[in-house]
Amino acid sequence: MNWTRYFWPLIGLAAVAFSIWLLIGELQGISLDDVWDGLTAISTWRWFLSAFCAVAAYAALAAYDHLALLHLNRRVSWLFVTLCSFTTYALSHNIGGSVFSGAVIRYRAYGTKGLSGHDVGILVGICWITFILATLLVSGIVLLIEPDLFDRFSDIGYTSVSAGAGALMLLVVVAYVFGSWLQLQPLKIGAFEIQYPRLPIVARQLLVGPIELLAAAAIIFFALPASGNPGYLVVLGVFLASFSAAQISHAPGGIGVFEVVFLTGLSNMDPAGVVAALLVFRLFYLIVPLLIALVIVLVFERSQFGRTDN
Repeated sequence: MNWTRYFWPLIGLAAVAFSIWLLIGELQGISLDDVWDGLTAISTWRWFLSAFCAVAAYAALAAYDHLALLHLNRRVSWLFVTLCSFTTYALSHNIGGSVFSGAVIRYRAYGTKGLSGHDVGILVGICWITFILATLLVSGIVLLIEPDLFDRFSDIGYTSVSAGAGALMLLVVVAYVFGSWLQLQPLKIGAFEIQYPRLPIVARQLLVGPIELLAAAAIIFFALPASGNPGYLVVLGVFLASFSAAQISHAPGGIGVFEVVFLTGLSNMDPAGVVAALLVFRLFYLIVPLLIALVIVLVFERSQFGRTDN
C-alpha cells in the first residue's frame, strides 16, 4: 500500500484538529452575541469595500493564468481563462493543497483547449512561482518597514532578525529577476523544467502577485473595528503569516490555522471584532466564490457532456 498518498491529507486533518483545539482556547469568553455585534458594527461602506477587494483579488489571480499562458505562447480566450482561474482558486482555497488540487482542475479545463499535461504542469508552476514571488516581495517590504512584526507572535525581540529576513526575501526576488534577464538554466520543479519567463512577464508577475495579496488582506482590514487597529501594514503582515501557515498546513480552507495565527497577531484588539472580520473574509474570499465556482463547474461539465453525446 502506498502510504504517501495519505500523508498530506493526514497532515491537513491533524493541523485542523490541533488548530481548532487552540482556537477554542482563543475564543473562550467570546459569545456569539459579541461576534454578531462585531458584524453589525461594520458599516455598509466597509462591507462594500471588503467585497470589492475580494473581486480585485480574484481578478489578480486570473492574471496568474494569463501570464502563464503568455509564457507558453498559447492562446485561450480571455473569458475561458478568467473563469478557469476563478474556479481553480475558489475550489483549491477551500479544498486545501492548492498546487495539487489546482493542477487537477486546470488539467480538466485546459485539456479541452488543446493543452497537454506538460503544458498544464508548466502553467501551474508559473502560477505557483508568481504567488511565491509576491509573498516574498510583499513580506520582505513589510518586514523592513515593520521590523517588530515578529514580536506580535513571540515575547522574544526579533527586530534585527526580522529586518534581515525581509532583506533576504527581497534578494531572492532580485535573483529571480536577474535569472530572467540573463536567461539562466531552467528552473526545475519535480520532473518539469521551467524556462525563466521573459522580463516583461516577470515585471507583470511582480505587479499582479502583490495586488492579489494586498487586496485579500484589505478584505479583513476594512472589516476590522477602528479601536486598537494597528494599521494596514501590520494587518497585511499578520495576514501573510496567517495565510502562509494555512497554506503550509494543507488544512482545507486553512480552517482553524488561519484564525489562530491571526488572533495571535492581533491580540491587542477586541477578539470578537477580529473574529467578525475573519468571518467577512471567509464569506467573500472562500464561501461566495466556492458557490459560484460550483455553478461554473456544473455548467462546464454539462457542456462537455453535450459534446460527448454528439
